[in-house]
Amino acid sequence: MTEVSSLTGRLLVATPALADPNFDRAVVLLLDHDEEGSLGVVLNRPTPVGVADILQPWAELAGEPGVVFQGGPVSLDSALGVAVVPGEAGEHAAAPVGGDAAEGADTDGDGPLGWRRVHGAIGLVDLEAPPELLSAELGSLRIFAGYAGWGPGQLEEELVEGAWYVVESEPGDVSSPSPERLWRAVLRRQRNELAMVATYPDDPSLN
Repeated sequence: MTEVSSLTGRLLVATPALADPNFDRAVVLLLDHDEEGSLGVVLNRPTPVGVADILQPWAELAGEPGVVFQGGPVSLDSALGVAVVPGEAGEHAAAPVGGDAAEGADTDGDGPLGWRRVHGAIGLVDLEAPPELLSAELGSLRIFAGYAGWGPGQLEEELVEGAWYVVESEPGDVSSPSPERLWRAVLRRQRNELAMVATYPDDPSLN
């Protein structure tokens, strides 16, 4: 098996050519990517369901809009918490994301208890932990129902087919208060031809 260069912590931005309605104009934060496959959450799919309706203890820590986001088409009945811890970016090398994601809690002292670094200041929250453990540390929290998953080599095939742009993430992407604008915003900040893609019309037939 050829070694996969890890894209953990990067963003997958759907190209206008991507036909899957699950990922139309999607911005996906990759939480795990290795030769065994990939897992991520869609950052720009807010639902009408409030965080308080399903995870009341965490509602106060969730950023605006205070709703649950649809992280992807897989396991819609499960919840994932992704949070930014200010001051963590770049202080330590990104911890490997292998292992049991369900454990969630950071066990090596790298960041607050109940938070496990994914990349830079971005990490996974153990939603089984008491929120007060993290309330003083978290800069922002977002709750996702479900996730996006790819089997071994599947994401690489989609990249070759031109389904996704791969770009660097920023901590603010996780907690964007205007998720409906995130696709254009992420493309617009690129310093290459991708910035032009941000102007692509929602319905190309109208162009």
